[in-house]
Amino acid sequence: MRLAEYKTIFFSAIFLSVSWLCTTGIGAVDFYSPGKPEELAEKLLSAMSDEEALAQTFMLGWVGADPSPAIMDWIQKRHIGGIKIFGWNTEDTYRLANTVGTLQKAALQSNLKIPLLVATDQEGGWIRHVKGLTSETPGNMAIGASGVPRDAYLAGYYIGRELSVLGINMNFAPSVDLFTNQQSVLIGPRAFGDDPVTAGVLGIAFAKGLEKAGIIPTAKHYPGHGDTELDSHGVLPQIQVSFNTLWNRELVPYRMLSKEGIPAIMTGHLAFPNTKGGTEPASINRWFITTVLRENIAFKGLVITDDLLMNGVTTAAGSLSRAAKLALEAGNDILMISKTPNLSDPVWTSLIDAMKHEPAFRQRVRDAARRTLILKLKYLKKPSAPPLYPQVDEIKRRLPDPEGKAFFLNLAARSVTLVSGTDPSPLAPAQAGRVLIAAPFEDFITIGLRAYPNADRFKYPYSDESSQADRLTFQGLVKQADTVIFCLANGYGVELLQTIRYSGKRVIVISALSPVYLQRVTWNTSGIAVYSYAQESFIAAFSALLGRIPIQGKLPFTMKGIGN
Repeated sequence: MRLAEYKTIFFSAIFLSVSWLCTTGIGAVDFYSPGKPEELAEKLLSAMSDEEALAQTFMLGWVGADPSPAIMDWIQKRHIGGIKIFGWNTEDTYRLANTVGTLQKAALQSNLKIPLLVATDQEGGWIRHVKGLTSETPGNMAIGASGVPRDAYLAGYYIGRELSVLGINMNFAPSVDLFTNQQSVLIGPRAFGDDPVTAGVLGIAFAKGLEKAGIIPTAKHYPGHGDTELDSHGVLPQIQVSFNTLWNRELVPYRMLSKEGIPAIMTGHLAFPNTKGGTEPASINRWFITTVLRENIAFKGLVITDDLLMNGVTTAAGSLSRAAKLALEAGNDILMISKTPNLSDPVWTSLIDAMKHEPAFRQRVRDAARRTLILKLKYLKKPSAPPLYPQVDEIKRRLPDPEGKAFFLNLAARSVTLVSGTDPSPLAPAQAGRVLIAAPFEDFITIGLRAYPNADRFKYPYSDESSQADRLTFQGLVKQADTVIFCLANGYGVELLQTIRYSGKRVIVISALSPVYLQRVTWNTSGIAVYSYAQESFIAAFSALLGRIPIQGKLPFTMKGIGN
């Protein structure tokens, strides 16, 4: 055999060996290959088709407790970047954990073995999408009332530890919206307060606590949802402030968080007509995201949209597919969609078509995918990262978090705030006389009856619709009482209270959630604020009434007509 023939056979063998190694995955790059996050992200991106890169920008929700066929298709056939867990997925904790494991297993079957971002909204307090065995907590405004950054840190830490057990690796918290408009129906007690610097300090501490627990924190809702009474789920709020006001108020927490390295920020569906953003939602506005957030604030992390199915953005954009394209062009890196579209939905096909025909858009999508990959590589490969496959034994042992439960009760106790009237404590059952406990929450009544065992009870609906029957029943019970302990949570509660204004009774009003309703019933004997409907908050309130703990919280915003 000639030398040339030997060479041909030799190099053919080498070529076949390399081909075999590549096709079997041996020696090929994947998510778990060694390397620095930035370098490995480049290698992964180079190995991706445009379809795979676009898929990394998708984060989808689904309906039901178990994985739907549609969400499985998006993971197995498209290899999307993440999933979003909503309250409708979470009533059964063990079922949720099994679902997370099933979805991650499907994701890791791709050639590049890239795990999913598994995100939820677990702010604490009012917003608790992962229900079941997880802790109910006093919430952000209670942290603001305590005024202690370590409380924010520990709240984030213990919430994060609970999410980690369930395999959830990303939390859409902290909410650093300011309590600027006190009639806000969306923000309310989700805010730390109305002071920008305080919100920034507490937001940083909360985020650091989440990171300590291995969770990716996400500040929201940029540029700020606190100065509107409207809800962007239904309409596009138009906030009439100048950019100078925005820069020195709502944007202060984001400026602070960016300097501290917050890894992700969520954009809100809000318009600011008196700025260069005009009437377009900030979530799809290039000036707000690229110019202000990226260039002026110098934010380096991941930008993710709020749900693109919210009317605040789809109505303005004209369609979901149009909103998605505008969001990416503006500078968002992840498109969050609460429901699962069809694989052939225009939200996918139109973006693929745009990548084929618009080089600048193709580059923007691949840049977004790169940033998503870097975030995953930085957080999901850490020793502290949540497990891909949650374990039942760990759930039984760690949910609710035993240390967290004690901390949240302590926080609730320190946040109880006297807003109006006089401190009624200590009010022993013998001193209170005949007591009536009225509330829209069964837990409030149950805990109240432990403090005042012989009290009468009146449960009224948590509703916006007034009822003549409720008013008459309530007034009849008040006539027989010496002391009324009333849980106030909304406008209907105010209406009921006003019917007994001149009853001559001792009236102690305990506000749950937003305490602004107390300013409409300042004639009460005592107006006391707790900031959530968690059992811990109600235990703290009645403990304060009995004089077992001092009332020491400070109202974290200036209420109209009531001193701070």
